[in-house]
Amino acid sequence: MLRCKDNSLYTGYTNDVEARVEKHNNGEGAKYTKYRRPVKVVYFEEFDSINDAMKREAQIKSWSKTKKEKLIKGL
Repeated sequence: MLRCKDNSLYTGYTNDVEARVEKHNNGEGAKYTKYRRPVKVVYFEEFDSINDAMKREAQIKSWSKTKKEKLIKGL
């Protein structure tokens, strides 16, 4: 999960976190983050399969910002 310059959160999946964050910060990532740079990683999880990662991404995206903030804080 990334925190954008405007304090919003972006959730996605990748197999290379550092490279993906660099792309986002270069304006090559998602359209959402292009105008909200810079972004920084505030939370991540690792999965053995892309399918599991995509399911978790969908779950987190369905949450409210408050619930996402609690996840980030470990609550």
